[in-house]
Amino acid sequence: MKIILLGPQGSGKGTQAKLLKKEIKLPHISVGALFRKISKKKTSILGKKLRNYMNKGLLVPNKITTKILKQRLEKKDCKKGFILDGCPRSLIQAKELDKITNIDKVFYIHITDTLAVKRLSNRWQCQKCGAIYGIDVKPKKKGVCDKCKVELYQRQDDKPKAIKERLREFHQMIKPILKHYKKITIKMDGSLPVNKLLSQIKKEVKKIK
Repeated sequence: MKIILLGPQGSGKGTQAKLLKKEIKLPHISVGALFRKISKKKTSILGKKLRNYMNKGLLVPNKITTKILKQRLEKKDCKKGFILDGCPRSLIQAKELDKITNIDKVFYIHITDTLAVKRLSNRWQCQKCGAIYGIDVKPKKKGVCDKCKVELYQRQDDKPKAIKERLREFHQMIKPILKHYKKITIKMDGSLPVNKLLSQIKKEVKKIK
């Protein structure tokens, strides 16, 4: 079972992917997480390039994204399927992904730009485990991760100026992607409560043969 979750920044696709992973026992692959992991490698040329794009709120070039994704999908844990979070990010990436594997279903989680900015500008992340807190999920102690007890931080691309630039680029790129996957795409309401949205996605997942 090979599933893609798409949606604008702040739509909750990452949260849904993590929850869905527990339900269907398939690896959750976040391209954004892969980028952040590589970008932390201070001596890596690729890491430096990724930091430059991410800090400016820009999309990582197709060639780099495809290379990183291909390496991840070739790992053993993906043989029975996967949940791909936030990728492909362009029509070129979608076509390249077609060369690597066949996708069963695409879930497009839609929210307005207003809600996206509201959610992202209030989003904070754990420096250690990567847990995300925001409007819907607040830490027990302000500014501190519930699990790791370390200070939370706000990513550079979660600040208003970067958010608006990311959303502008997202809208430009998503239309041809959705057209490409038209026959296998289901649109979901990302403004719904987390558990209700998960329930609706699970219902559709059960229909996949």
